[in-house]
Amino acid sequence: MKEGFNIIEALTLPTDFQSLVDVENLVEKVCQIVGIQEDAFGNVLIAVTEAVNNAICHGNNENNALLIEVAVADSINSFCFKIKDQGKGFDYNNLPDPTAPENILKENGRGIFLMRNLSDEVIFNEAGNEVVIYFSK
Repeated sequence: MKEGFNIIEALTLPTDFQSLVDVENLVEKVCQIVGIQEDAFGNVLIAVTEAVNNAICHGNNENNALLIEVAVADSINSFCFKIKDQGKGFDYNNLPDPTAPENILKENGRGIFLMRNLSDEVIFNEAGNEVVIYFSK
């Protein structure tokens, strides 16, 4: 997480799709706290739930023995969500382009693309098992 951000909320979630309900509630609460415009709420919700969904499916491989950590931090002009799974990570620099003709009809592979297009910045840790998604206020 960048300098100047203070953690305002944190959750530890089980690797279970039911956890997405807690994430949705957290996003709604945080957007109210930091004063996000209603038209930007959807972008935050989709980007963050995609990150948690990826942590459940790909990071922790739906292993219920593993956990997902979610932290929210705030600064003067922006806020962020940090999502970390207990998986081994992945190579986020070599992802297929979901807009390429050979991928356009695939049912998956758009999560990170959405995260990057709905937020201001997406930063992965070196291992690829933690992502921080930044949004302007």
